Amino acid sequence: MLRVTDLLKTFTASRAEKRGRIHAVDDLSLEVEEGELFTLLGPSGCGKTTTLRCVAGLESPDAGEIVVADRVFFSSQKRVRVPANERGLGMVFQSYAIWPHMNVFKNVAFPLEVLPRKKRPSRKQIRERVERALAVVQLDQLASRQAPDLSGGQQQRLALARALVMEPPLMLLDEPLSNLDAKLREEMRFELKRLQRELGLTAVYVTHDQVEALAISNRLAVMRDGKVEQVGRPRDVYERPQSRFVADFIGTSNFIDGVVQERSGDVYTVHTADGDLRLLSDADLGVGANVVVAARPEHIEITQVSGAGANGSLPNSWPGRVEARAFLGEFVDHVVSVGSREIRARCNSKVSIPEPSEVTVTFHEEAFSLIPAGD
Repeated sequence: MLRVTDLLKTFTASRAEKRGRIHAVDDLSLEVEEGELFTLLGPSGCGKTTTLRCVAGLESPDAGEIVVADRVFFSSQKRVRVPANERGLGMVFQSYAIWPHMNVFKNVAFPLEVLPRKKRPSRKQIRERVERALAVVQLDQLASRQAPDLSGGQQQRLALARALVMEPPLMLLDEPLSNLDAKLREEMRFELKRLQRELGLTAVYVTHDQVEALAISNRLAVMRDGKVEQVGRPRDVYERPQSRFVADFIGTSNFIDGVVQERSGDVYTVHTADGDLRLLSDADLGVGANVVVAARPEHIEITQVSGAGANGSLPNSWPGRVEARAFLGEFVDHVVSVGSREIRARCNSKVSIPEPSEVTVTFHEEAFSLIPAGD
């Protein structure tokens, strides 16, 4: 449905930066399949919104190609640039951008009413399409209400209905939930996912919220400095990050520097300053390679010990001491000192080990990620 090839977008740097041109999007390529909700995820300034705006036609790229449903929207080589108002895409902005002087019905009808005469539906068709779009987002009972009188969640759904009424081949959503409170944002995640699945929408979704991206995406692309770091299904990206940046940006990770000491197929032994770790990984790394072992806090087990102290003789078991803990509702985070480092372990809310208890820290060999040092 969407193919972006070698996309480049630069901006002129300010005098204070003294950097010439800033590469907001730097040789980016990606593909989005029909019926897929594809998320661009990354920190502020990584180029995700600029990429979305280039697809929408709101920014003019310097180079590359953008194709939607086999129609070329932009190509520097073919010298093609279709204006935004001729692309027929639906877009939901972060600020919603609804018209405050119009009621709900008129807000949704507006993009149809301003179409060129030859493409404009009849009044009957406009009414039918607006009513259908409002019913989909469950606002059909509020059609006559003024837009400013809607709640935050209702305004978000109104913006979504206005995009849906165009019956676009591709939906573009630029952080549409960022202005909602935490509880409503969680509810709207499920609502968006339901609508996308039931209507078979193809959508590109932009967010900096890792939880949001993991919850709603079929696939996601993690971006940094205008480039794509990793593309994959949410679980694959979370459990098998290909770089330290991805492991650190999505969720929380403990990073342990080491050197590959032995390898037998997918079984690695990594020597670290605080002991050896045995782990499973499909990474292709040789003996002697400098690596970073990434371990998620929820994949680390801690057990309180008594008497002689913690047992560090078992495989992937290190002795440690609880230095701090924090109750976070659904789970308890523990900060454990292990040799020269501190490890963060996450337990269910029924497990809370007081400081300064002696513990055994156990790493499960299948729950590691092995990343080449420097990536």
